Amino acid sequence: MTSFLTGAERPRGVFVGLTVLDILSRVQHAPAQNEKVTALRQDIAAGGPAANAAVTFAALGGEAVLVTALGEGAPSDLARADLESHGVRIIDCAPPGFALGVSSITVIDGNGDRSVVSTDGGSVVVELESDAAAAVSEGLAGAGVVLADGHHPEMLRAVLALVPSDIPVVVDAGRWKPQFEWILEPDRHIVASADFTDPHGWIPSDGSTPSGRLAGGVIVQTHGAGPIAWHAFGATGEVPAHSVRAVDTLGAGDAFHGGYAYGVALTGPGNIVENLGLAARVAATRVSHVGPRNWLKYLG
Repeated sequence: MTSFLTGAERPRGVFVGLTVLDILSRVQHAPAQNEKVTALRQDIAAGGPAANAAVTFAALGGEAVLVTALGEGAPSDLARADLESHGVRIIDCAPPGFALGVSSITVIDGNGDRSVVSTDGGSVVVELESDAAAAVSEGLAGAGVVLADGHHPEMLRAVLALVPSDIPVVVDAGRWKPQFEWILEPDRHIVASADFTDPHGWIPSDGSTPSGRLAGGVIVQTHGAGPIAWHAFGATGEVPAHSVRAVDTLGAGDAFHGGYAYGVALTGPGNIVENLGLAARVAATRVSHVGPRNWLKYLG
């Protein structure tokens, strides 16, 4: 079982969701059909929304606990080594025979745009067994925030049932998933991307006030290089994104979520503008540097 005995001054975040192994190739242009291109650079690192957010949180100085499915095998070993080397503590909920997904990613050298092919969470059901549940409960003691990316829904539902009511839950709403029907609650901090399509209209795509089930909740909507819109505690506003030259956009949203979670854990959930300002700076730092981990050293 993982031990969480560390200094009390470091904020702790518990991150629940997906880990994959990213294999990244930086190219001058995307390959056309049946074309082979030569990579300018290649990297291998752990990926996945929750995993990348946990790495960001740890790099900012927090204590990051990742509840995920890694399993065994070469891809799992590489992902685990990367995460642990960046200060992330892992609670592995993978069932026997679980095979970690591998993402093939190309990043365009000229503008940093990326394309991703992945199995995502795969089709294997991941649950929270008793030993892992005990480790999660220990990790939640003293945590200042929980982040959920919506993957491995059976595992996530069990973890959320253990979260005390006084710990804020941040939801990474990158794209609609069926499980968001029960994940999206008005007492959670829902951070939605510009591409998020809500079939119920709870989170209007035009940035107007949320309605229905999520009316009155905390809603954040990012818009790439545009302003970040927020609705919280009966107020609304915008936080400007930082204007930088983007050279690598892979994981920018994950970095934003990790930065926002760190702000929530450090200063409290009510400091919306301050926390979003931190998240914007973190995301700008991410897109300003090439590679999945090189940018972390510039966070200070």
